[in-house]
Amino acid sequence: MARTDSIIRLTLIIRKLKSKPSSFDEIEDFLEVEGEIYGYNFSLSKRTFQRDIQDIASIFSLEIKYDSNIRAYRIVEENPANERLIEAFNIFSALETKERIPDIMFFEDRKPLGLEHLHGLLHAIKNKKAVEFNYQKYWEGINKKRLISPYGLKEFNQRWYLVGLNHEDQKIKIFGLDRLSDLNITNLEFLEKDFNLTEYFKYCFGIIRPDGKDDQPEKVVLRFNSFKGRYIKSLPLHHSQRIVKDDEKDTIVELKVYLTHDFKMEVLSHGHEAKVLEPAHFGKEIEEELLKNLTQYNNGKIRYQ
Repeated sequence: MARTDSIIRLTLIIRKLKSKPSSFDEIEDFLEVEGEIYGYNFSLSKRTFQRDIQDIASIFSLEIKYDSNIRAYRIVEENPANERLIEAFNIFSALETKERIPDIMFFEDRKPLGLEHLHGLLHAIKNKKAVEFNYQKYWEGINKKRLISPYGLKEFNQRWYLVGLNHEDQKIKIFGLDRLSDLNITNLEFLEKDFNLTEYFKYCFGIIRPDGKDDQPEKVVLRFNSFKGRYIKSLPLHHSQRIVKDDEKDTIVELKVYLTHDFKMEVLSHGHEAKVLEPAHFGKEIEEELLKNLTQYNNGKIRYQ
């Protein structure tokens, strides 16, 4: 069986067991139906299924075992960090169908996001090797050589960023992979300082973190209308989000974040559907920004008929 067929079969087994524990016969029947949709023969023996279970554990960090009490296979342990990997394989599976049923999936047009550097950077991080590369900021027209001790990678808004110690000034810096070129993994080993990626971004909305020692995260209370509230509940703004009030009129949430530019832009993006209740100084900032936008249209230079 082709490797493509095997990958799709693995994702289908995961999908079936995520929906509910299933017997081998139930999984076999499910694969037969899906095989008709994909145009592949997904039939398998129990020996092949056992090999699939091993492959799923290796690739997706999902442990599948047979539960004799319910006479079914079930997922007993999974790594939440691998949900995106499963998502990527599901998209791959869908694209296999798309090749036979064209023009039913429409993807965003976007430039490459530097993902070709992921493998090399992961190798450098795991083996504690410094990396050097050319880097160009959005607001600068020249490339600058960087030497970095790589500590981790973070995703935000469908872009990936490298987090590491800049050797030039000995400060933690963040670099967009899409603006990175000529990556070289050096033989220079580094000792990782007391750094925890999760703690570093704990109160960050995106990838911006204040540099000042006096900068502290603040409690933010936002009110959304009932329509927007449903969206905010299904896709929280931040992991610290807590619902304070939720009724047919509005939804009020509380979170603890740094009041950075990217968080301000997020609040502004919700327009009239959101209002800052706390803190007052942040509400004032949002109000002033909205007034600037209004002035842009009411200064007499633009008129719509």
